[in-house]
Amino acid sequence: MRIGVEIPQRAEEPPFTSRCSRLTLLSATREDESPTLIFYQPLKGSGSKILVMPQQEEVTAHQCRGLILKCLCHGEVWNLTDVLEFFLLEFSEDPHLQPVLFGLFLSMYLVTVLGNLLIILAVISDSHLHTPMYFFLSNLSLADIGFTSSTIPKLIVNIHTHSKSITYAGCLTQVSLFALFGCLDSLLLAVMAYDRLVAICHPLHYPVSMSPRLCGLLVLVSFSFGLLDAQVHGIMASQLAFCSGVEIPHFFCEFPQLLKLACHYRSTNNILIYFLGAIFGGAPVSGILYSYTQIISSILRVPSTGGKYKAFSTCSSHLLVVCLFYGTGLAVYFSSAVSHSPKKDMVTSVMYTMVTPMLNPFIYSLKNRDIKRALWKLLSRMA
Repeated sequence: MRIGVEIPQRAEEPPFTSRCSRLTLLSATREDESPTLIFYQPLKGSGSKILVMPQQEEVTAHQCRGLILKCLCHGEVWNLTDVLEFFLLEFSEDPHLQPVLFGLFLSMYLVTVLGNLLIILAVISDSHLHTPMYFFLSNLSLADIGFTSSTIPKLIVNIHTHSKSITYAGCLTQVSLFALFGCLDSLLLAVMAYDRLVAICHPLHYPVSMSPRLCGLLVLVSFSFGLLDAQVHGIMASQLAFCSGVEIPHFFCEFPQLLKLACHYRSTNNILIYFLGAIFGGAPVSGILYSYTQIISSILRVPSTGGKYKAFSTCSSHLLVVCLFYGTGLAVYFSSAVSHSPKKDMVTSVMYTMVTPMLNPFIYSLKNRDIKRALWKLLSRMA
């Protein structure tokens, strides 16, 4: 039910109701279909509030879920998200800690980008590394660079400029890129597990089974699914409506947080999120578990201890990266479910979004002689 724009003037009416520049008249319908007049008032800083008329019930912007908002101040429907700006949560409000945080995150980001870039250049420059395993590793390094770059540069800029804001378009971009590279990371880890499965369990068929054409197709399919996941997240995020001045309790735009802060809530969004998680998260995990079940079973059948060690060493680095990636991801999930402290959730998320991609090059280079030899050759050429 739509409420008309013209409101009868009454003596007891608050004087600020006619000042549309500061207070916007909205028509809203609650989930129980009961019409309600509300006034939306932006406050200074990151705050905002909604005044529900005529009951004068005051609620915060975080409690406006279930309201379908239509701005009628000028007799037309506005898309509230067209003029929106979000505010991200800071790690610390202490001004003395800002230079320390800036230096810490900047150095970690540079190490992540440089380390993964060296892995890519080493694989490209050394012909001995032109094998399926290292082809997938170079693509994983590229995905790690994108995964970190989707969130950390904005965090570094905000710390440097003493700002907490992020534009609506920038927030949607973060949601899409984070979904794209997160999904790509997960799928590439599953593809690498399959590669190790074929190499250990069916070594004689490995050159034929893992042909260059199949390897390229697997990477292309992984990227396509990641792109699909990003598109779905971006479209769902763009359909949400928010109250002005919304503060996201995170250091980047995370889609579950946006769902909690949206002014209208649809259960289909949660259903779709769980469905995407089962497809793009559950399927790769199932593939990895199946691959390593077969790998361990095959290794246990090797009679000599040296043979078992040699077979396990070929997949130990990948197994460590898998444990680090999914372990920190589960830690983020359970931390947000158990703890209600946004600061603790942010610290846990740093492990997932920054520390894991930063450690991957070290894990593969320190435990792999071929990578170390290729890196030394590359660095000697550059010197």
